[in-house]
Amino acid sequence: MNGMVKALHIGDRENTCSDQVNMTTITFVTGNANKLKEFTQILGKNFPYKLINENVDIPEYQGESDDISRAKCLEAAKIVKGPVVVEDTSLCFNALGGLPGPYIKWFLNKLKPEGLHRLLHGFEDKSAYALCTLAFSTGNLEAPVLLFKGQTDGKIVAPSGPNDFGWDPCFQPDGFDQTYAEMPKELKNSLSHRGKAVMAFKEHFMNKTMK
Repeated sequence: MNGMVKALHIGDRENTCSDQVNMTTITFVTGNANKLKEFTQILGKNFPYKLINENVDIPEYQGESDDISRAKCLEAAKIVKGPVVVEDTSLCFNALGGLPGPYIKWFLNKLKPEGLHRLLHGFEDKSAYALCTLAFSTGNLEAPVLLFKGQTDGKIVAPSGPNDFGWDPCFQPDGFDQTYAEMPKELKNSLSHRGKAVMAFKEHFMNKTMK
């Protein structure tokens, strides 16, 4: 599934542009400055809507990535009372059946990149994949939540590169000899899980405005 990019609907009816006719601003709900910076860099200057940022208190949900993303998005929409997008990121180790998955934030807080690498010490299989799920709501809580997903396959390695953004130092994408942390930002953004998800998000709205 390397290079996976997809958008899908969660809901009982087809989403249409009618919910977005009067939309001029989308709020990206995050308190992570690095995520915000990458998101805006990837989105570029030709996105048809104004993107603003707000950090709101959202519960930490449990479950599968899609379910977590949808719940976070609807809660954010209730608070912001308008169009919102939220992000959920997973780092999945194949040897551990997909763990840490959406709980990577808590694993990273306790173990740091060095500890994440040590988790696979007893396993021959070091392969992993990074998954980004963006969830968008128009602000209408009865409308479906749109999910945009990007996946990048790779492996877990001994940390290398600047330790200034999460688990980037220990994730090396397939086909490269650099970790995310060692890559120039432009290269990372072009192939990362977040880059793929944001581009799917952007293309959806660019297509809507051209119709």
